[in-house]
Amino acid sequence: MTTKKPYVPQVGLSYPEQPDAHMFDAEELPDLVLDENYPFLDKSPGFRIKSALLYLGIFVLVFILSPLRFGLRIEGRRILRKYRRLLKNGALTVSNHMLRWDFLMVLQAVKYRRLWFPAWKKNLTGPDRTLIRLAGGIPVPDSIHVIKYFNRAFDELHARKKWFHVFPEGSNWHYFQPIRPFKKGMFTMAYKYNIPVIPMAFSYRESRGLYKIFKRNYPLITLRIGEPLMPDRSMPRRDAVELLRSRTHRKIVELAGITGNPYPCEGD
Repeated sequence: MTTKKPYVPQVGLSYPEQPDAHMFDAEELPDLVLDENYPFLDKSPGFRIKSALLYLGIFVLVFILSPLRFGLRIEGRRILRKYRRLLKNGALTVSNHMLRWDFLMVLQAVKYRRLWFPAWKKNLTGPDRTLIRLAGGIPVPDSIHVIKYFNRAFDELHARKKWFHVFPEGSNWHYFQPIRPFKKGMFTMAYKYNIPVIPMAFSYRESRGLYKIFKRNYPLITLRIGEPLMPDRSMPRRDAVELLRSRTHRKIVELAGITGNPYPCEGD
């Protein structure tokens, strides 16, 4: 019996040598000051209204456009229903990072649920800074003295049983096929909060029919959802975090249909 190899898109893009390097530099605007006065969790009425309107637009428009524009196919939603009780107190969704719209596709996979995520500070000095914040992005501080305010924001969100998302590869590589190494930071958070990790993998399908005409060399996208993975709290934290990262990386490689993935799971 032969295993069908995953489709590898040939889109004519060049990728950096370092697996966590960024393909595109964000257009830098005035520097973002992250200190004890920054609203990592913005509770102002104006922000909440704008964020609610953004999510309404995502739920109504983006959920229609994604299948039309990218041929998005989501597999494994039954897993979220199967583990509803396990996931009711919060969860961490994890996926490879391969498109500007990929976060919106993850939202479509979890359906009508808001996700919060750590955001690269440089992205919050670029043209998408407002959308990133309204969508749930919380910037990661550079200073060790400020990181406690970042942590407090996620502590409060966890207390409210919210869900988080992370792209542990650390950078967006358009239509890249192998799974790159993972940073371990958010796996530490999963251990801290004792919440399940939901692995998700983006993979590709060859364009056919009208998509072949309009998308040309660009592939169609499949998002597969895997069974939740729990941190092993009986182990020392460092060992448990390493194990959780390794298991998640291996599962996402499997969900993407990849054999012989060229990258290890460790990315820091």
